[in-house]
Amino acid sequence: MPSDPYLRHCNPTQLPNITIPVLELTKMTRSTAKLVLTICLAQLVAGALAQNCGCAANECCSQWGYCGTTEDYCGKGCREGPCNPPPATNDVVVGDVVTDNFFNGIISQAPSDCPGKGFYSRQVFLDAVGGYPEFGRVGSVDDSKREIAAYFAHVTHETGHFCYIEENGGASKDYCDETVTAYPCNPNKGYYGRGPIQLSWNYNYGPAGESIGFDGLNSPETVANDPLVSFKASLWYWMNSVHSKMSDGFGATIRAINGALECDGANPATVQARVNYYTDYCNQLGVSPGDNLNC
Repeated sequence: MPSDPYLRHCNPTQLPNITIPVLELTKMTRSTAKLVLTICLAQLVAGALAQNCGCAANECCSQWGYCGTTEDYCGKGCREGPCNPPPATNDVVVGDVVTDNFFNGIISQAPSDCPGKGFYSRQVFLDAVGGYPEFGRVGSVDDSKREIAAYFAHVTHETGHFCYIEENGGASKDYCDETVTAYPCNPNKGYYGRGPIQLSWNYNYGPAGESIGFDGLNSPETVANDPLVSFKASLWYWMNSVHSKMSDGFGATIRAINGALECDGANPATVQARVNYYTDYCNQLGVSPGDNLNC
């Protein structure tokens, strides 16, 4: 999940027209303390009235529910406030790039007994893409082809050519980050990798479910049971965490997806595997892979 500052707490030492040093707070009279608390609460209420997430009128509510004014808040995924307009899209038709031959050329390499054989399909992928109009359609035609090649390179690596739906051994792993209280874990559920990008962690399942329309925290298995939700979950993650990295080269997308475990020499073999898929798909789509392929 992209990092985001913690929710801002009301600090009486920073309220307008009130300059009370921190060390002096302990010396406040009861009436002064009440006044500060009243003003503080008034600020929070005013912000809540301005926007549902509690931001000030001139601030954006980020996709993670925090307030700010920079691109991290007002850019992709911005919920409310003075959000930046989405970039203009080009005339590329994703279905014209992801042809039957291209898609089948990937999934045909998976063994016939793979669970993904009866789960993943080109048509369901295209149905899911319809909800993400910027995927593969920003920048030049070559930019679009590179993004599509990058997406399928990672999907090929994560699923073994569309063989796997769920992470091998994932049910035995703990993907609950209890510090993310906005998306509390259900102790009876596992948030391990599922779907084309192997969506993981409660802090991804929660907002993905909110965006797509399923209960990500209480029914994370939906990503492994519903092909449309599965592809949408992968595209949700891609558009929120990977799409903007394409301009920095394919290596930046590896870092966005699994950088901690693979980049900076952590696992050069898996990095190279992803790069090999990417360059292969770029060749198939007739576009140069660009620079900065590794991480």
